Amino acid sequence: MRPFTVLHVCMGNICRSPMAERLLVARLGAGARDLIVSHGAGTGDWHEGEPMNPPAARQVRARGGDPDSFRARGLLPQFVTGSDLVLTATAEQVEFVVRMVPAAAERTFVLGEFGRLAAQVDLAALPSYAPTAAAVAARGRALVAAVDARRDGALPDPADDLGDPWGRGEPVFMRTADAVERHLAPLVTGLAGP
Repeated sequence: MRPFTVLHVCMGNICRSPMAERLLVARLGAGARDLIVSHGAGTGDWHEGEPMNPPAARQVRARGGDPDSFRARGLLPQFVTGSDLVLTATAEQVEFVVRMVPAAAERTFVLGEFGRLAAQVDLAALPSYAPTAAAVAARGRALVAAVDARRDGALPDPADDLGDPWGRGEPVFMRTADAVERHLAPLVTGLAGP
């Protein structure tokens, strides 16, 4: 069984999605690379090959993540089809992903939407946690299905969108990174067990 795979999507893949990609791994801990795949892409490819935006990289580093090897890339259908969960910065990006791969609708969420709904899931009803890729994958896929069931076809709340910090000051990047961590927390708890 392949590892549980999370795809993070924003516009240019240099600020919001890289922060989410790397902070998810940092929050899950040192062994996370063996248990999950966390990767990202942008709806546009104009930053292809560029490193993370410097203020975003500073926020990731300050929070225990590793921004150094990151390189931006544009979104391709195979990134979506190969992922168990797609987390976007905005509802508009959910629409972009679902237009690209309609079959991904049940596993594509705005990051804030997923965090809000995952916090309401009964984690005891998920498969048991064990520190193996197979157990984390089974638990993660069950969590995604439970969050989709809780969503029940409703549209994301506008407050679920994560504002774009690009070109804005350090305090905006700090607030964005705070929001990313807050929204990722229920996913981390869900994957790692109650």
